[in-house]
Amino acid sequence: MFPTTRVGIVGAGNVAARHAEVLSGFPDVKIAGIADTDPDRAEALASQHGSPAYGGHADLLEAGELDAVYVCVPPFAHGNPEHDILSCDIPIFVEKPLSLDLATAEKIADEIDRRGLPSAVGHHWRYLDILDRARQLLGDRPVRLALGHWMDKVPPVGWWLNSAMSGGQTVEQAVHVLDLARLLVGEVSMVHAVPVDGAMDGEVDRATAAVMRFSGGAAGLLATTCLLRGKHRVGLEVCAEGITLELSETRLTVDGQELVQDGGRAKELVDRAFIDAVQGKDADVRAPYREALKTHRLALALARSAREREPVMIDD
Repeated sequence: MFPTTRVGIVGAGNVAARHAEVLSGFPDVKIAGIADTDPDRAEALASQHGSPAYGGHADLLEAGELDAVYVCVPPFAHGNPEHDILSCDIPIFVEKPLSLDLATAEKIADEIDRRGLPSAVGHHWRYLDILDRARQLLGDRPVRLALGHWMDKVPPVGWWLNSAMSGGQTVEQAVHVLDLARLLVGEVSMVHAVPVDGAMDGEVDRATAAVMRFSGGAAGLLATTCLLRGKHRVGLEVCAEGITLELSETRLTVDGQELVQDGGRAKELVDRAFIDAVQGKDADVRAPYREALKTHRLALALARSAREREPVMIDD
């Protein structure tokens, strides 16, 4: 029987609230504190879980007695929380995207490796049971074409449309689809993204079309937009010899006909795996920080290509 794992959470937005809800359902986990630069928001979430609220991550760390910390902050706020947490030798779970730039994420990855600490990133799509089914159906047939989509609305948070705060739609949202593409198709060697004209200075592109070349020879496309009134199409379609599969967060469609619903446990499993790792168990952590950095590098390459209006090569 493992002792109770005391978890701190940095951030008190919707994603933090989701993790707090899942973690509070584990009998071997206690939410030990929630920190947010908005004290009212921190207090509101903390009160739901019987834990203290803090005005920032430094106060949470100073209170001590933490076995792990979740970092659930907007893209622009990554960096200092992670480094301060790691300086205390505390295992870390980081919600995507990892940062606005590659250098910040690389330094965090290096520090995690140097300290040998358990880590995980919130790529919960890796825990979809339909992903296992898709792999079974593909068998040894290589994917030759991948079509990714994130066609949605502007999220209701004030910082999202500011590209200097969110990093843009590819980095902030479509990174889930890119992560799935890496799993089913492989690494990407070149991207060329073309944004729609008309974005105001400093605002995210409202639509982008991109071509991707995979190292194994497959071709790929990614289409994103935030012009819509709601979520229209989000997912990845892959084509191999004699089969096409389309995956979303909730279902798998085979050859446009057979429909397989996901079991809906991915958001629970990603947290359970990290807690198991913190407890020293044989844990199924599918996206440790170093692995998630590869997907982040791809998303940043697409954002750079759109910004510079030219293809970008990606080093292995």
